[in-house]
Amino acid sequence: MLEFDQIYHQDCIAGMPQMLDNCIDLIVTDPPFAIDFKAVRGNYNRKASRVLEGYNEITKADYSGFTVSWLEQAWRILKPTGSMYVFSGWNNLKDILVALDEIGFITINHIIWKYQFGVVTRRKYVSSHYHCLYVCKDDKLRPFYPFSRYQKDDRDSAGRSQHYRDKEDVWTIKREYWAGDQKTPTKLPRELIEKILNYSSIPGDLVCDPFLGSGQVAFISRLMQRRYIGFEINKEYYDFAKARLDSGQYRLKTTDQGNPF
Repeated sequence: MLEFDQIYHQDCIAGMPQMLDNCIDLIVTDPPFAIDFKAVRGNYNRKASRVLEGYNEITKADYSGFTVSWLEQAWRILKPTGSMYVFSGWNNLKDILVALDEIGFITINHIIWKYQFGVVTRRKYVSSHYHCLYVCKDDKLRPFYPFSRYQKDDRDSAGRSQHYRDKEDVWTIKREYWAGDQKTPTKLPRELIEKILNYSSIPGDLVCDPFLGSGQVAFISRLMQRRYIGFEINKEYYDFAKARLDSGQYRLKTTDQGNPF
């Protein structure tokens, strides 16, 4: 049986079956997108020696079955009161939507995360957003904490309701720049994860990320007094995430020769 407050170098489809039924309060995850993403060290003009290689992509042909496999396990381990946030690009979003419906998840919100840049294009519009599907097993049982970030009467300098604006379903949150530090090709920004954890969990809740990557969800869960568990199939990413958790350092320094730690 797997322990909590640990991360595992393992495929989540093999790892999650080792977990008990109905044990997780919240799942937050950013699975592969099946877009033939070239996660090379020099993407987005970053210094090559500081970007970890080895992003594990899924082929488009395999994506539907892959999605069903991990979402079936997510359903099994999630408590009846639990909820889940799944990030996705638009390309194969339909596979996730169909799988969620077929497995039995209830969609609460379809959130758009707008970030500050995309890849330059010549023959189409620039994609500068991700989709985030907020779903649950039982809409009557799931908790939500509407005033966890702003109180009901909080107003900004223009007199607008802060809690209302914060809960709109388009989120403008910048990607993080880790200039001079080790990094993975993709990661969710801290502000984004903190917002989700505030609205959909409380201290002591157990948070799972089946596709851990750099360890953002686990690291921030621990900072916010949540328990955590996660899986990462790529050894280099797993070592990076574990080093962050073991050291308590949000960002790890590196050398130009590419030594991550």
